[in-house]
Amino acid sequence: MFNLNIPSSISKIKNDFLQKKSVKLFIKRDDLIHDVISGNKWRKLKYNFREANLRGCDNILSFGGAHSNHLHALSYACNKMNFKSIGVVRGKQNSHLNSTLSFCKKNNMSLHYVSRSDYQNHKYSDEMMKRLKKIFGDYYVIPEGGCNLLGVKGCEEILEEIDLDFDVLCCAVGTGCTASGLINSMNPHQYLIGFCPFKKVFEQKHNILKYSDVKLSSNWELISDSDFGGFGKINVNLTNFIREFYLEFNIKLDLVYMGKLFYYLFNLIKNDFFKKDTRILVLHSGG
Repeated sequence: MFNLNIPSSISKIKNDFLQKKSVKLFIKRDDLIHDVISGNKWRKLKYNFREANLRGCDNILSFGGAHSNHLHALSYACNKMNFKSIGVVRGKQNSHLNSTLSFCKKNNMSLHYVSRSDYQNHKYSDEMMKRLKKIFGDYYVIPEGGCNLLGVKGCEEILEEIDLDFDVLCCAVGTGCTASGLINSMNPHQYLIGFCPFKKVFEQKHNILKYSDVKLSSNWELISDSDFGGFGKINVNLTNFIREFYLEFNIKLDLVYMGKLFYYLFNLIKNDFFKKDTRILVLHSGG
């Protein structure tokens, strides 16, 4: 199959700024789990693959945009584990595939394109499922981003690997799957802050409320992107921050998720959002 660096390591980062603010910052390096299936990707796929196998289904279908890291990882994992894979891609097919979809094709993923309106409004509808089954036959569905109960189950295991007492847990939020798993496995005194690279977070809140323990509904909050213009949008402040972060800590951050997480987290620390001696654990879930 493939080798995974699990459990992932935990690094403590220090500098004068953090020391002055009396904040202790730790990073769980899930970005180092694997070169391709890094971060939270394998954790969300793990039990979905087991379920597909139990059902005797060797064909896995999922959804994503043209630059989807989820489809990228899924195609690789399916190819290595002898599953067929189908990627339902949002938007029109271009004459030249980008690097993400080229990688998917190299890993034998069948690509099927749907209009943005159909994708947004009908991607899980009975009509869409029937249409896809006529084309591809029977398949096992993994929702976009791996966001289902089995994906959450995989993410619940993250904190089982941690022998560290922390006060605040931070993660990037795409669908809300990882955040749900973390909330379910936190201790009652711990608090999660989810950093979303979107202006609006209605879908993410809905998913977290759907998949997380309602008894812990007051133990988390989401922070949306208010500085960069929304998903995939960047500016020179973000690129400079990511470059300086790498030079100081030798840790790579992507522009979409982790770069924004640490940018906003450091702003919170700067503005004394946290009490002194707060122990913050960040899940580095890759890009």
